[in-house]
Amino acid sequence: MNKKFSKEILIGISVLIALVALFFGINYLKGINIFKAANYYYASYTNVAGLTISSPVTVNGFKVGLVREIQYEYDNPGHIIVELSLDKQLHIPYGTKALLKTDVLGTATIELEMNDTTAFHEIGDKIIGITPAGLMDNLSKDVLPSVAGMMPKIDSLLTTVNKLISDPAVANSIRRLDNITANLEASSAQLSKMMSTMSPTMENVNGISENLKGITANLNEITTELNNTPIDSTMNNIYYITENAKEMTNRLNSKDSSLGLMLNDTQLYNNLNNAVGSLDSLLIDVKKNPKRYISIKLL
Repeated sequence: MNKKFSKEILIGISVLIALVALFFGINYLKGINIFKAANYYYASYTNVAGLTISSPVTVNGFKVGLVREIQYEYDNPGHIIVELSLDKQLHIPYGTKALLKTDVLGTATIELEMNDTTAFHEIGDKIIGITPAGLMDNLSKDVLPSVAGMMPKIDSLLTTVNKLISDPAVANSIRRLDNITANLEASSAQLSKMMSTMSPTMENVNGISENLKGITANLNEITTELNNTPIDSTMNNIYYITENAKEMTNRLNSKDSSLGLMLNDTQLYNNLNNAVGSLDSLLIDVKKNPKRYISIKLL
């Protein structure tokens, strides 16, 4: 009997341990730490879609607790009461709002919007629960009506586009565009050939450019030499030479000088001309009759 009784006690203890482990395991999977001290508050909502037990409760993005329980408020029809398990050190000021926010994936969280006051809620008080409009609500309220209003215009626009596409003039215009594109391609090919033939010409132009550079360098050297030439002294010499030539010309034209008399006195010219003629006649006679002028006596 004692042995049988001891077996039953062991089985009972094992079942109890298993139940305790199951309890702690379920709470652990829910994210509930039963060994951590927490304060409990409540918030009421009309719609808790996406909110589940163990959903996080945050303040400014930091997790300060989680949803402990969700129940229907039978004494307040149309509302759901949510139990919030918050950190022991967190005190909730009066006027704090519990905002139920849903992301794009449909996951809901509760964000506490703290009020700036020194009076705090008692543990177990009900906090103001607010469900702000989500992204899908804004789309359904703002965007969808606008889209619905645009649908008739889009329909008429599509009808106009269909008529335009079915118009033969459009097809003709497209064919003309094809012809224009073909002409442009041909022109581009000709231009490419022209550019390839212009390469030797460009080389000649480059050679001419180099020659022009050389000429420009020579002109620069000549300009430098001219700048270094004593222009003033040269011009003075030219002036003196011009004055001397002018004075000589005046003397040649004047009858007061020998050269002027020789150049300007016709009588002297005639006398010199007659003298030259007489001398010429004398030389001719000497050649004909040398004995008349030269006598040779032999001893």
